[in-house]
Amino acid sequence: MGAGLIGRRHIQHVSAEPQAELTAVVDPTDAGRRVAADTGAPWVSSLRELLATERPDGVIIATPNQVHVENALEAVAAGIPVLVEKPIADDLAEGERLVLAAERAGVPLLIGHHRRHNPIMRAAGEIVASGRLGRIVAVNALFWLYKPDDYFDMPWRREPGAGPVFLNLIHDVDNLRALLGEVSAVQAVESNTVRGYPVEDTAAIILQFASGALATVSVCDTAVAPWSWEMTTGENPAYPRADEACYLIAGTHGSLSLPQLDIWSNAGPRSWWEPLRRERIGIAPKDPLVLQIRHFVDVIRGDAAPLVSGREGLRTLEVIIAIKRAAEIGERVTLPSR
Repeated sequence: MGAGLIGRRHIQHVSAEPQAELTAVVDPTDAGRRVAADTGAPWVSSLRELLATERPDGVIIATPNQVHVENALEAVAAGIPVLVEKPIADDLAEGERLVLAAERAGVPLLIGHHRRHNPIMRAAGEIVASGRLGRIVAVNALFWLYKPDDYFDMPWRREPGAGPVFLNLIHDVDNLRALLGEVSAVQAVESNTVRGYPVEDTAAIILQFASGALATVSVCDTAVAPWSWEMTTGENPAYPRADEACYLIAGTHGSLSLPQLDIWSNAGPRSWWEPLRRERIGIAPKDPLVLQIRHFVDVIRGDAAPLVSGREGLRTLEVIIAIKRAAEIGERVTLPSR
């Protein structure tokens, strides 16, 4: 459902996946009809129209954020496993409503935080969990890049809710949650002084984790710079790649840079006087969107539980909303304990 930018990527990967078949493209627009024609798949304007003649095994929701819940609830009501693009919702209460509906119906609900499927994230998680870094104490995460001026030709991209905190940083917050656990409190400051739109173009954020670790997170979509997940991982070939780090994770026995997966530690006793050694962990790169589709197939078959459940997607959204609230009121915002 939804034949926009991310929807077309899902269509591409479903069509190429031997274990999956593209049943239909659901999109009420003429552009959606053209996408369906290009793929050779049937086109329908709504899920209700599709269900009148066919019941698919799974539905991918790639519609605008504002209708994620409405569209997903329709699939859940039909008993169909659903993969919902991030964010799960644009409102916590609506996201909770969807999660409860799926849980009560026993319908699998996945949230499209696809970076958790990236081998980089899997390897980083294993490194942190192994204890090689000791206790994680600090993190520095960057999302710095320049969105070209014509990106904002679409009016909704200039309005609150469409800034880099909600649209982009939500991925980074989900990554950090996956690596470090739950966020207990946030502080934030935002600025829109460069473009002057009603939406932020820069934000500085402090995340406090339940473990005690502190993360400084900086986001800016008006800086010509290479330090972001998009520009450093090669995950999406649309972005030029730079051999730089976007996350630095510091521990009492060693530190880790991502996406390079460089582990830094002392060869001898831990001390600032001692030489540092670097070990790079090699992995085979894979497209996480491809891996997410394969995972969805396994979930539909009952062979796997969702890697990113509705509850997980809701908790990541909760952190983002807390960041926006902290910036609005200029105060520290505490999140519920888990």
